[in-house]
Amino acid sequence: MSKVTVVGAGNVGATCANVLAHKDLVKEVVLLDIAGDMAKGKALDSWQQAPIDYYSTKLKGTDDYADTANSDIVVITAGVPRKPGMSRDDLIATNAKIVVSVTRSIMNHSPNPIIIVVSNPLDVMTYAAHKASGLGADRVFGMAGILDTARYRAFLAEALDVSPKDIQAMLLGGHGDTMVPLPRYTTVAGIPVTELISMDKLNAIIDRTKVGGGELVKLMGTSAWYAPGAAAAQMVESIVKDENRIFPCCACLNGEYGLKNIYVGVPVKLGSGGIQQLIELQLNAEEKALLNESAAHVREVMTAFEAMDLS
Repeated sequence: MSKVTVVGAGNVGATCANVLAHKDLVKEVVLLDIAGDMAKGKALDSWQQAPIDYYSTKLKGTDDYADTANSDIVVITAGVPRKPGMSRDDLIATNAKIVVSVTRSIMNHSPNPIIIVVSNPLDVMTYAAHKASGLGADRVFGMAGILDTARYRAFLAEALDVSPKDIQAMLLGGHGDTMVPLPRYTTVAGIPVTELISMDKLNAIIDRTKVGGGELVKLMGTSAWYAPGAAAAQMVESIVKDENRIFPCCACLNGEYGLKNIYVGVPVKLGSGGIQQLIELQLNAEEKALLNESAAHVREVMTAFEAMDLS
C-alpha cells in the first residue's frame, strides 16, 4: 500500500494525517478539504516538519478528488463538529449528506479502497458510507472503540497510578452515551481490573468514559482531535502492516451477537484486507441487555437516516 487519503482538514483530519506521516507507513498522504487552501497549508506545514522529525511520507493538500486517485485507504473525518449541548445524533441531518457525497466522490477515483469513517454520529455515518460506496462490509468500518477504550484506559491509569501501556480493555455498542464498557475484559498487566479497584470507582470511570466526548466539548467548545486522530491512524497502521491487531471497531453485524444489518462496535481483527475477522464474545445476560439497548438506539438513528432518502 502506498497512498492514504484523509478527507477533512479540520482538527481530527489534520492530526490523523500528521500522525500517519510520523509513522512513515506509506509514500503519500493526501489531505482533502473543500477549504483547499487550509488543506494545502496544513499538509505543507506537516511536510516541513519531516526534516525535523525524520519521516519521508509526502503530504499533499487539495480540494480536488482527482488527487485522491487510487487511494488504498481513505479516512473520512469530514462533517461539522459537535458544539456544547449538541448530541451526536443532532449532527445527522448535516453530516449524512456530507459523508454520502464524500464517499461517492472517493469511489469515482479509487475503485476498491478501504474506508474508515470517523464522522459523527459514527455508527450511522459508517452505515451511510457503506451504502454509498457499494463496497463489502469488510472494507467499510468506523473508528470509535479505539478512542473510547483509550479514554477508559487513561482514566483507569490515573486512578490506579499505573502506566496506560499496561491496561487492556474492550467495549461494545454504539459510539456515545450507550456504549458498553466490559470490566470482565479489562486487565492491568494481565490482572483483572476488578482485583485492583473497587466497583464504585470502576463504575464512576465507566460513566465518565460514556460521556468522555461531551466532557471535552464542554471544556473546549468543540470536539476532541488528538486522541481521535491518533486512533484512526492506528487502524491505518494495522491495515498497512497487515498486523492483524484486534481492536474494537464499528462494524456491520449480520447475525453476530443476535443483531443483523446494523453497524455497532465489536472486536475485530484488522489486516491488509480490512476486517479479517469479526470476533463474537460470550456475553453474560447483563452485557447482552446493555448491547441490545445500545443497538436499539443506533437503529433509531439509522431509521432517521433512511428517512432522508439520500440514494
